[in-house]
Amino acid sequence: MDEILEEEVIKRESEEFEERIVEIRRTAKVTKGGKTLSFRVLAVVGNRKGKVGVGIGKAREVPDAIRKALSAARAALIDVPLYRGTIPHEVTAKQDASVVLLKPAAPGTGIIAGSVVRAVVELAGVQNVLTKSLGSTNPVNLALATLKALKGLVPPDKAARLRDLSVGQVIRGAKKGA
Repeated sequence: MDEILEEEVIKRESEEFEERIVEIRRTAKVTKGGKTLSFRVLAVVGNRKGKVGVGIGKAREVPDAIRKALSAARAALIDVPLYRGTIPHEVTAKQDASVVLLKPAAPGTGIIAGSVVRAVVELAGVQNVLTKSLGSTNPVNLALATLKALKGLVPPDKAARLRDLSVGQVIRGAKKGA
């Protein structure tokens, strides 16, 4: 009975979340007996409604690596505060030598981003955003930096509570400063 419920939950989750494989890389370990080939997969999972996760899977076969990466991405889901189809404020995050800058954009702008950053931001549900990648273009570091940036976002209502202002004042204040 428990197994049936577990399968239903997994099926419902897989229907709700969209999966995207960002990178499949073949790696080799050189041993005394020759080279041992394996695969590393970078995957992004999101529901386009404010939940997104990034995962890495490694295995000897590609399907196993994909399964591991998707499982890791589902386990690492975070909530992203969205405000009118974009992010509430500008944010920068660094992962090793990669730096990612995310800026809110006006409606109709779309997603201005490179491939890895685009995958993460799209599956998070952001419709309008300007991004810039600086430093290393390593896909794993870019994906993790983007996830870190999205984690660092503060929703307008929480910012208003912290600063003892109304949400309108927080939003207008952000526009004056920009």
